[in-house]
Amino acid sequence: MIGRYYEDFTVGEVYQHPLGRTISEADNTWFTLLTMNTNQNHFNAHFAATSPSGQPVVNSGLTVAIVLGLSVIDMSQTAIMNLGWEEIKLSHPVFAGDTVYAESVVTDKRESRSRPYAGIVSCRTRGLNQEGDEIMSWRRTVMVYKRDAPHDKGYFPQAKGGPL
Repeated sequence: MIGRYYEDFTVGEVYQHPLGRTISEADNTWFTLLTMNTNQNHFNAHFAATSPSGQPVVNSGLTVAIVLGLSVIDMSQTAIMNLGWEEIKLSHPVFAGDTVYAESVVTDKRESRSRPYAGIVSCRTRGLNQEGDEIMSWRRTVMVYKRDAPHDKGYFPQAKGGPL
């Protein structure tokens, strides 16, 4: 089984999410172009050479998306929906070639008042680079299925011709 249901979360539990992701120059350039971000500090090495870092900085939107994605396997694989992010802090620059990791701590949980098949889990997530520097953090609230919820069961199609 991948992911956790509402009943699997315990307040205070820390998850060091199992995967890391090295960010390439191409990742940064493509994401910056895709999102129409025109700040040259993300894609113009000549321009960025005059900045305090002296090199292009990875687009923070990309870094947030990667850290969020790294946390899904533990925090929201069984999510119905994200309910919010608060206190997003970008505390350290990220550069092409950096490897990003993520860890989360469960800070609160409660049953949903409107959906009996779900619960609400809150956590604090932070991203780290390969040196262990905290690059960002936020608080996140997500609605996840309970173990007996029928909504995420039976979706895999039956192969025509029977089982393997």
